[in-house]
Amino acid sequence: MKIKILFITLLFLSGISLNAQQVKSINPSKNSDIPRPKLVVGIMVDQMRWDYLYRFYERYSNGGFKRMLNEGFSCENAYINYIPSVTGIGHSTVYTGSVPAIHGITGNEWIIQATGKTMYCAADSTVSTVGSNSESAGKMSPKNMLVTSMTDELRLATNFRSKVIAIASKDRGSILPGGHTANAAYWYDGGSGNWISSTYYMKTLPSWVSKFNDQKYPEKYLKQDWNTLYPINTYLQSSKDDAPYEGRFAGMSSSTFPVKTSEMLSGGLGLITSTPYGSSLTLDLAKAAIDNEGLGADAITDFLAISVSSPDYIGHQFGPNSIEVEDTYLRLDRDLAILFSHLDTKVGKGNYTVFLTADHAVQHNSGFLADNKISTGIFESSAVLKKLNSALYAEFKVKDLALSFSNYAVSFNNEAIAANKLSEDAIKNIAIEFLKKQEGVAFAIDIANAQNSTIPAVYKEKIINGYHPERSGVIQIVLEPAWYSGSSPRSTGATHGTLNPADTHIPMVFMGWGIKQGKTNTSYNMTDIAPTISGLLHIQEPNGNIGKAVIEAMK
Repeated sequence: MKIKILFITLLFLSGISLNAQQVKSINPSKNSDIPRPKLVVGIMVDQMRWDYLYRFYERYSNGGFKRMLNEGFSCENAYINYIPSVTGIGHSTVYTGSVPAIHGITGNEWIIQATGKTMYCAADSTVSTVGSNSESAGKMSPKNMLVTSMTDELRLATNFRSKVIAIASKDRGSILPGGHTANAAYWYDGGSGNWISSTYYMKTLPSWVSKFNDQKYPEKYLKQDWNTLYPINTYLQSSKDDAPYEGRFAGMSSSTFPVKTSEMLSGGLGLITSTPYGSSLTLDLAKAAIDNEGLGADAITDFLAISVSSPDYIGHQFGPNSIEVEDTYLRLDRDLAILFSHLDTKVGKGNYTVFLTADHAVQHNSGFLADNKISTGIFESSAVLKKLNSALYAEFKVKDLALSFSNYAVSFNNEAIAANKLSEDAIKNIAIEFLKKQEGVAFAIDIANAQNSTIPAVYKEKIINGYHPERSGVIQIVLEPAWYSGSSPRSTGATHGTLNPADTHIPMVFMGWGIKQGKTNTSYNMTDIAPTISGLLHIQEPNGNIGKAVIEAMK
């Protein structure tokens, strides 16, 4: 009996010893046993059409866009799956895997339906500017975004040991990707020429950011002027210089190269964002963040969210067929090659994962299309809004019942409707019939009843995905392909916001740790990036996610 008790006791003690060894082996001080890259770098290029990957491919270096395509995995048919296709929504959707109906960012700004007031997507009156004397530039935070981002989920998964830094010259391009829990988000203040933040993140700028600002890089860049990277007669993928479709810089008599930025400094340092130097400046700060924040320096995965905003400013001004845009992408390619080389050195090739995408694409200029015999037109929204209000006044005897066509949706004056005891349905019906008769309008849809409308299913999905009842208009305006909202038929530059492929076909390329080489023509959505990266990192997908992982891209 004593022998039996002794035997059982020894078994029990050996079990305790074995369990202790197992606990020790699976509870290291670092999470190195979980297969993850040391660093994730998200790169969003504001207003990058998918076809730019190939339109300028022959002139790209081997280290930038070509490297991503040749070493990484490209989803060749990736689309935005909501309307409108604009910056604030695009950045939110990529990082949350969600859509405006859920994450609440329904535009760069929107009409609050209850009050009729306008809300900017990153506005926050409760915080203050850090890094500049501008009171308004830093009153920003992610509070208007209603869900978590993949950057939030990484922080949660590592008990906030992962570091998340977000950088963009546009505030919304930094703040929304950084999520609610970012260690820092930085954006550019054109008034001071500084990279700034808000008290949502910090009380003062880190010393390394202050030192970076002290270098006065914006002035140094602008004093170089902007000329083409290569001889101008080699830009064969673009219209001639000074085409009538191009906008001009203030004070310039033409839109030709060289752009004498050195002579325009008196207009302020915000000018840099309208040149390729704005992209260079953004990636300069990104490299400084890698070095000074120790991103990717240990076994705890970090995240660097970068948005390159200058291509959007340049595209709006000159249009996608301009030499200015071609030169912008050739220069960005060179800057990306430098960034990837820096990551190879500091983090180690194969130790980091990169994805590259866009928040939206862009239309061709309407005048350019018309001159090349392609059906197109401008929906003169301000003029049509006035006519609509006249029609509604004739019926209901109340002025300005339609407040806005913002985000291609009609918002009504709900306070006036309630005060005058009017029927919203009656107003809506008259507005829909009026809009259907306007040139360039393909459909005018009662959004609340979109599912039952006789329009293509893909349009229904995008309209429903883009609708948040508290932050969206009630009638969706869908224009004919190659039509967009503008002020006149011969407007210069280009814009975006519609649901057709010119605005919604975006690049989606993954490269690095955990990613295999290849391409797919399977259709994917912008919402699929967040679950792909979340799966790669073995973390929970964001809490509003509706996307699916691109498993074809994973090793």
